[in-house]
Amino acid sequence: MALDAKIPGGPIAEKWDRHRFELKLVNPANKRKFNVIVVGTGLAGGSASATLAELGYNVKSFCIQDSPRRAHSIAAQGGINAAKNYPNDGDSIWRLFYDTVKGGDFRAREANVYRLAQVSNDIIDQCVAQGIPFARDYGGLLDNRSFGGAQVSRTFYARGQTGQQLLLGAYSALMRQVGAGKVEMFPRREMLDVVLVDGHAKGIVVRNMINGQVERHAADAVVLCTGGYGNVFFLSTNAMASNVTAAFRAYKKGAFFANPCFTQIHPTCIPVHGTFQSKLTLMSESLRNDGRVWVPKKPGDTRKPDQIPESERDYYLENKYPSFGNLVPRDVASRNAKEQCDMGKGVGETGQAVYLDFADALSRDGRDVIAKKYGNLFQMYEKITADDPYETPMMIYPAIHYTMGGLWVDYNLMSTVPGLFVLGEANFSDHGANRLGASALMQGLADGYFVLPYTIGGYLAGTAKADVTTGHKAFDESEKEVTGRIDRLMSINGKRTVDDFHKTLGRIMWEYCGMARNNEGLAMARGMIQELRAEFWENVRVPGTAADFNQSLERAGRVADFLEFGELMIIDALARQESCGGHFNEKFETEEHEALRDDDNFCHAAAWEHTGDGQEPVLHKEPLVFENVKLTQRSYK
Repeated sequence: MALDAKIPGGPIAEKWDRHRFELKLVNPANKRKFNVIVVGTGLAGGSASATLAELGYNVKSFCIQDSPRRAHSIAAQGGINAAKNYPNDGDSIWRLFYDTVKGGDFRAREANVYRLAQVSNDIIDQCVAQGIPFARDYGGLLDNRSFGGAQVSRTFYARGQTGQQLLLGAYSALMRQVGAGKVEMFPRREMLDVVLVDGHAKGIVVRNMINGQVERHAADAVVLCTGGYGNVFFLSTNAMASNVTAAFRAYKKGAFFANPCFTQIHPTCIPVHGTFQSKLTLMSESLRNDGRVWVPKKPGDTRKPDQIPESERDYYLENKYPSFGNLVPRDVASRNAKEQCDMGKGVGETGQAVYLDFADALSRDGRDVIAKKYGNLFQMYEKITADDPYETPMMIYPAIHYTMGGLWVDYNLMSTVPGLFVLGEANFSDHGANRLGASALMQGLADGYFVLPYTIGGYLAGTAKADVTTGHKAFDESEKEVTGRIDRLMSINGKRTVDDFHKTLGRIMWEYCGMARNNEGLAMARGMIQELRAEFWENVRVPGTAADFNQSLERAGRVADFLEFGELMIIDALARQESCGGHFNEKFETEEHEALRDDDNFCHAAAWEHTGDGQEPVLHKEPLVFENVKLTQRSYK
């Protein structure tokens, strides 16, 4: 099938306004006749549910945690971008648009990115009205700080707790609608299938994670806001419950999955410290505003940092990228850190770390100023590592963080399944091959507050209303499939734990589809994943019962999906014979070891169609047309 992105015509600055006018509307009295399911209560899901309910729709909101306040959006630290230009340093909607396209290594859809930049300013106004305690400057105005991939200060922040504060704003708006009776909350539910009736998404099947009961829920449209799939690597900065299951279930029902190999490595994470570690901790990119990244010039230098004089330190980002310095984009900073460690210049017991040093900033601004900016981050680092970053440099190393790939959506945020909308990190639309820092919160809130409320109305008004109930045979089939899968997992009774399989998968993915990839390693990894998956279905052990609170069963279902999805990532990485952003194939690099794109053959979004279990997925290509930004080799020097 041909992918129709439904991008409106006209100049890029007018596309969104024109499209909003051309979309069909649901009048206020009719909105109360429609039911919408929203899966996920992070920034995208929380803002979408609150806004749709405020408009008059009846919303069912599903939350995998016990409370929307625990959504993984809470973990975002550094800030949210907007083109307000409050520092008067040259920012604009156009510059935010350009920086985002360039940061994504020219693999994002222009129209979506421009719309994101346009509505960014509205997000700040919305959040200020909600009472979000953004940092203020001396005059009382909203403060801004710099982030990677930009030479202007456009990042609004609330110390190192920006995600938490923004989530509380969305949560407050959501709970207001719960109180008004327009949103019905379903906590501790995990979506295990999407139900299609006549090809349209008309409901979901979920498992109650407390009592094990499988439930059916019907609606006129379904909205997925279920986050990213970084936990396919086992060790990542994601919350332990983050998974790919909802998106992967949708993929198996016909929603195309786009660019799954585009995963982001964050350069500023606390290094791995042991084989029994279950997750990694992020240190905000905002720290690179004042922290200087360095390693010893001499490989194998094991002296403590205070014993290494300035003349024997290599501030490699500042030296290699004089224009951006320590604020290069995440993919660039991550690859350079790996390169230094591969040269034997890494620090710490493992040699897999670099220093992030605040000595100059502390000397210049004083401890009180630095504490006001980053105090909670410094406390978190000290609590985890037992080192005081006020006294000694932090040690950091890249880790899996965000996923730019996701379900393919058109300009309306609708997938290839009519009536199935996908928001935030769960879709592929805005970040290309690398997300700029502080843009995840921007996209989640843009999609939920300002895009979906228009576009879902266009779908509902333009589609004949079918009053589908949970008694429909499609729900019978879906529930039978879900319960059959659960029964199969419980019946294997093997000898290996779920986590053991997950760790093995994670090591394969990190080694062969992580920061650097090559064709031989990818091909080998695919075979290894196939063998591991076969063993999983013969030898996994899931204790307990299905009709109960059973976290092993929860994890087993998620890992089973990761074992299939990991292979799709490998297939996508092999198909993209170029390097771009977070996808770095060692065969394609410049003389200066930067990512080398092939715009003639790969200037497209790769959207994969499921054709059946055990069958090869089919690749569909959405050409990326650049009418406003010139395709150039990315440079941050």
